[in-house]
Amino acid sequence: MMSKVFMKSFIYLFLSVFTIFFLMPFHITFFGSFKSFQEIFVNVFGLPQVWSYDNYVNVVDRIDFITAFRNSFIITIVSVVGVILISSMAAYRLARVKTRSHRVLYFIFISSMVVPFPAIMLPLVSTISTLGLFNTHLGVILSYLGLGTAFATVLYVGFLKTIPIEIEEAAVMDGCSTPRVFFTIVMPMLKPTTATIVVLNMIWFWNDFLLPAILLTRGNMRTIPLAISFLFDQFHSRWDLAMAAVVMCIIPVIIVFLLFQKYIVSGIAAGAVKG
Repeated sequence: MMSKVFMKSFIYLFLSVFTIFFLMPFHITFFGSFKSFQEIFVNVFGLPQVWSYDNYVNVVDRIDFITAFRNSFIITIVSVVGVILISSMAAYRLARVKTRSHRVLYFIFISSMVVPFPAIMLPLVSTISTLGLFNTHLGVILSYLGLGTAFATVLYVGFLKTIPIEIEEAAVMDGCSTPRVFFTIVMPMLKPTTATIVVLNMIWFWNDFLLPAILLTRGNMRTIPLAISFLFDQFHSRWDLAMAAVVMCIIPVIIVFLLFQKYIVSGIAAGAVKG
């Protein structure tokens, strides 16, 4: 009995320490955004001696945060919506039509997920440049559609296999066309998987640095991660402004995560059981 109590206490203590360790970067970033540059290094872990919002005001002008936010918003929203539409329709076809070619195509989707990004980085940049989409939102969006569709399709296929086909057959007998069956009957039932894909892809697209850094070189096209990186150069590191920018950057991600978090585990589990 004592051993079980001791074991539980040890586990709770370990988890508490681990949680504090995990939350420490958020603590430093949030409270550091209200400190002066000097105070960040003198008082790293403590609360601000004087709460100041100057960092938030200054960073908006320093990195043109409004423009960077607009670029990130456009790229993220259009890319997420595109991934959902393309992958859900592709998955519906793959899950409902049982042919050898569709099985081969499904395994191609799975195989593409193991290809590392550095292996396709140069061909991707070359293709985007050839199409005249370098330094455009469309070039980044099309890249994200290509990179994010495979995983989303696999999740959708796994979830669609758990939905009885008799529901769709009954709708067809009532006179529904295939597009109407998909958008009015099937798509609403895909809500858990769709929510999972929204959260995972939004976090990826919103916070991604590498792809925008490769395809967007003009100042007015920078996303938020790119804009924040320009606070650091060979001679200056504006940690005070960077922390304020990071706090403003993660707020939309936290909001989306809180809205859809209950669907994430169920969506991934349902998409993996029979995928």
